[in-house]
Amino acid sequence: MDEKIIKNRYEFILLFDVQDGNPNGDPDAGNLPRVDAETGLGLVTDVCLKRKVRNYVQIIKEQDKSNERKYDIYVKEKAVLGRAHVEAFHDLKIELGEGATINIPDNLKEDFEDYNLPDGLSIIDDEDTLVLVVAADADKKQIKEYLKESKPSKELKKFIDDSIKNVKSRKPTADETEKGRDWMCKNFYDIRTFGAVLSLKSAPNCGQVRGPIQLTFARSIDPVVALEHCITRMAVATEAEAEKQGGDNRTMGRKYTIPYGLYKAHGFVSSHLAAQTGFDKDDLELLWEAIENMFDHDHSAARGLMATRNLIIFKHELPLGNASANKLFDLVTVEKTDKDKPTRSYNDYTVTIDKSNLPKGVTIDDASVLTGVTIIEKL
Repeated sequence: MDEKIIKNRYEFILLFDVQDGNPNGDPDAGNLPRVDAETGLGLVTDVCLKRKVRNYVQIIKEQDKSNERKYDIYVKEKAVLGRAHVEAFHDLKIELGEGATINIPDNLKEDFEDYNLPDGLSIIDDEDTLVLVVAADADKKQIKEYLKESKPSKELKKFIDDSIKNVKSRKPTADETEKGRDWMCKNFYDIRTFGAVLSLKSAPNCGQVRGPIQLTFARSIDPVVALEHCITRMAVATEAEAEKQGGDNRTMGRKYTIPYGLYKAHGFVSSHLAAQTGFDKDDLELLWEAIENMFDHDHSAARGLMATRNLIIFKHELPLGNASANKLFDLVTVEKTDKDKPTRSYNDYTVTIDKSNLPKGVTIDDASVLTGVTIIEKL
C-alpha cells in the first residue's frame, strides 16, 4: 500500500478550447457565456470542470464491472446526498437513534391500504393488527413535504404527523463522525479528490473533507465575443400555439456561442491532504486521464467543439514542494502568433515552456500532455 501513497506535490496548467459553443453559461445572465466584465476575458468555473471529471470517472468505472465501490460519485445527477450518509452509518453499525412503532386504529386501516408511504415509513401486518413503523433515520422534513404534496385525508395526515414525533434522533459522537468521514472518503472518488461538506442537517453528520485537488476558474487567453443566434424549430408544443399561429407552427429561440476561445486553468495537488483522504497514485492517474479525455464524453450542441489541448504537470521532489506555484506557472507562456487577426483555432497560438529556468527539484511530469509546445532548454 505504501507504494501507492503520494509523496510529491504537484501543480498543473490545463489548456482547453471551445469553438462555436458555450463552455459555461451563466444562469443569472440568460445562460450567456461567462465573461469578466472589465477585461472581456471568458471564464469557466472550477465547479464546471470538476463536474466533467466526475462524469468521466462515473462513465469509465460503470463500464468496468469488476471495479470496487471506491470509484462511486457522491455529487451526481439526481442524487439524494443524505442517503449516502445513512448508508455509511448503517454499514458502520452506528445507531442513528430510536425508531417508533404505532398501532394503526381500525378507522384508518383502509386509508393506509390505498396510500403509498414515503421513505422512512412502512407497515407491518401483525396478525389482526397493522403497525406503522417509523425508521430511526426517517427524514421528518421530507415526510412532511410528501404529505403536503400527496394530500392524504385529514385524519391520516394527523396520525402520521403525530407518529413521526415519537422518533428520537441522536447526534453522532466526534469518533463516529470521523468514522463516517473515512467511510465516505473510501467509497466516493470525488470526495477524496475534491473534498466535500458532509454536515447535512437532514442526514448523519460525516464532518468536512478538504480535498487534495484544487482548481481555479479557467480564464481565456484573449477577450472572447459572445454571439447571439436566432434559431427556429418547425413545430410548436401545444394546440393553443398552433391555433394562434394559424398553422405556421414555428418556435423561435436564442442560442449563444463563442467563435473561439483558448482557456487556461491552474490546479494543485497536495500530498499532505491526499494522505488524509486516501487519495493515492491510482486516483491521481485517473485524474490525469479524466482531464485529458473529459470533453470527449461531454459533447452537446450547446458546447460546440471543446477539447483538452494541453496538460502541463510540474512535479516536486519534496512533499511540501521545492518552489512556489507562481514561479512554475510563470514559466509557461501562451501567445498569439498573429496579433492582428482574431484567433479561430489552437494553431493560432504558441505555447512555450521555459524549462531552462525550472527550479531545482521540480520536473515536468511524464503524465503531461504536451501537444504543440515549444520547450526552451537553454537560454
